[in-house]
Amino acid sequence: MTAPGMVVVGAGECGVRAAFALRENGWTGPVTLVGAEPLLPYERPPLSKAGLVSDSAGPVTIRDAGAYRDADIELVSGVEAAGLDTGAHHVELADGRRLGYERLLLATGARARPLPFDGTPVHLLRTHADAVALRRRLVPGTRVGVIGGGFIGLELAASAAARGCPVTVVELGPRPLGRAVPARIAAVLAARHVAAGIDLRCGTAVGRLAPTGTGITVGLADGDAVEVDVVVAGVGSVPETALAERAGLAVENGIRADARLATSAPDVFAAGDCCSFPHPLYDDRRVRLESWRAAQEQGAAAARSMLGGPEPYAAVPWFWSDQHDLSLQVTGLTDAAVGEAVRLRPDGVELWFGLGAQGRLLAAAGVGPGNAVAKDVRLAEMLIARRAVPDPAALADPAVPLKSLLRSPVSA
Repeated sequence: MTAPGMVVVGAGECGVRAAFALRENGWTGPVTLVGAEPLLPYERPPLSKAGLVSDSAGPVTIRDAGAYRDADIELVSGVEAAGLDTGAHHVELADGRRLGYERLLLATGARARPLPFDGTPVHLLRTHADAVALRRRLVPGTRVGVIGGGFIGLELAASAAARGCPVTVVELGPRPLGRAVPARIAAVLAARHVAAGIDLRCGTAVGRLAPTGTGITVGLADGDAVEVDVVVAGVGSVPETALAERAGLAVENGIRADARLATSAPDVFAAGDCCSFPHPLYDDRRVRLESWRAAQEQGAAAARSMLGGPEPYAAVPWFWSDQHDLSLQVTGLTDAAVGEAVRLRPDGVELWFGLGAQGRLLAAAGVGPGNAVAKDVRLAEMLIARRAVPDPAALADPAVPLKSLLRSPVSA
């Protein structure tokens, strides 16, 4: 067994950020970072974008190998954590090694949700290997069926279309991006997909998949059927909690953590896609965030907590998606809003603001080419963090600089 120190299980964005943040915050003892994949830790957002579009795209590493050596972080790659004994304070790896820890971070991420169909090959997309396998199938003319009209499904669809593939997207809900994107913003993206020639079918389920002599028949609940060559499931992900559950940790839509990202077990913390926590900006509503930036921010916050920091994690949720030539940005929790204000900018870009019952700004979203919405969404994020109660008419007026609204009254 190695000398006890800080151990991070999960070498994605969150785990890597946490390992380096431990050093940045003064920890001089051992730091061990454990990853299941036999690669240097890499970024996942490109997998559904450039990772599919470009034949030469390799994994985009988070840090090069020298950075781990320079920071004296032991990177253990290609082996899973198989067991956790919170009483004895050790992690057991699949190769039999045991890692003792003073404090442990579980940053185990999430896994792609599989489809309940047997006997038909269905691609998933979670790892670089998944992306390479799918990319090999996306030659011009290949008919692609994407099941799920969420972020991954629509990014997959855009990438497949860019490679010259006819694409059909099947979404169970009445519209794409139904979980986290306001309807009018989602409609802009939906129209762009249709303009790109993508067959977008909403409000119907996939009832069956049946291999045929020429492809795969996707049978729909509305009685229609689509024949494709490749099926890709983009129906979301589920938090990777198996290790925590076997160890007896509390799980509630992910590993249950408190405001400091501490779990129910002593000296064990959780962060990133795998954990849920109470968010102070939303009345301590328990949330689980799947986004690149949340993984970074939670990794850094968890490291501070592992070192005894008392601050709760309170960053405003933010995520983005690139589809075709449009970039979507969302900040806050859109489903918390009960009212809205809409700003139509002279350049044609539309911004949506979600308001609480007392007028407090709770969320914002926008979509446009390139970085067209980045500045405004960033200002909205600052307003949300301040618990600002801006004038809805000012929010909707494109002549009023959003920056000026930082002087708005705030909610208690």
